[in-house]
Amino acid sequence: MQIEIKIDPSCTEPKVIVQAAAMDGQLERLISRLREDAPQLLTGSREGRLELLQPERIIRAYAAGGKVYAATEEGEYLLRLRLYELENRLDPQRFVRISHSELVNLDKVRCFDLNLAGTICIRLSDGNVTYVSRRYVSRIKQILGV
Repeated sequence: MQIEIKIDPSCTEPKVIVQAAAMDGQLERLISRLREDAPQLLTGSREGRLELLQPERIIRAYAAGGKVYAATEEGEYLLRLRLYELENRLDPQRFVRISHSELVNLDKVRCFDLNLAGTICIRLSDGNVTYVSRRYVSRIKQILGV
């Protein structure tokens, strides 16, 4: 992708022009990012305190017992969002859904173990191990270029 910026002192407000041969997924994500308002804060509660969470600190997010949790190196936080709402707020280049009830931060993955049976085991930076459900295996393989 080429990026060109022109500074014009007579311009009263920024204007973005996107030129492409066709609309694709990357272009749609770019346009949705440009249309977004200021990023919404992400908060989680732990030990009775509400804390601001930096998305890059989240290792994984998962649903259990009707609640959604975010795991960081500092501990687990209870979120007031549904998993799909959290997924919409997080960077799709960094966070990927691996099952109906779990998202992982690709920056926090130590390794992917591809089994001959077709399953994928994910070892995370905090030492936890999780598995990609069959429904999401092809998407993960596509991301990994396998």
